[in-house]
Amino acid sequence: MKYFKKIEEKRIYLSPVVKDDALLFAKWLNDEEVTAGLHTTHTITTEDSAEEMLESIIDKKKPSFEIILKEDDRAIGSIILTSVNELDRTATIGIYIGEKEYRSKGYGTEALRAIIRYGFDYLNLHNINLSVISYNENALHCYQKLGFQEYGRRHECVLVGGKYYDRISLELLEQDYRKLSLQKV
Repeated sequence: MKYFKKIEEKRIYLSPVVKDDALLFAKWLNDEEVTAGLHTTHTITTEDSAEEMLESIIDKKKPSFEIILKEDDRAIGSIILTSVNELDRTATIGIYIGEKEYRSKGYGTEALRAIIRYGFDYLNLHNINLSVISYNENALHCYQKLGFQEYGRRHECVLVGGKYYDRISLELLEQDYRKLSLQKV
């Protein structure tokens, strides 16, 4: 097994990103459904460019993890805390489930629960935020279920398939996390 169980949930665990998975990340980042959800320019990602990306993530010491199934140690996605500000105690979450057959089955919710717990309990964060494009109603519902609250909306700023969508910004404060006991959600 090449993965290290850093943070565990019921069906998944988070393991630090490994360079050996560059081909897997290239596959995910070449999936238009994944890149549409991330709202990144869809370009062909090679194994070499994916490896460079992973090296830069690892070198910057960003808390970046692969989402691994407990049952067979298979990587199904990625989750990261970016823009970690130790002074203000803030960070931003980025997540995607790269393997299509595991989307909309609660694995993303488990990964979010794990990284939120890591952010508040280990990194001592006070505020964690993320954003979602308004057409991604499943993700928006998931974030709200975990206690994230909308604090801003940029209207019609994302163009996908010839149609404009809003970018919704959400945040979770430490005291709200403590009240919700996310481990039980």
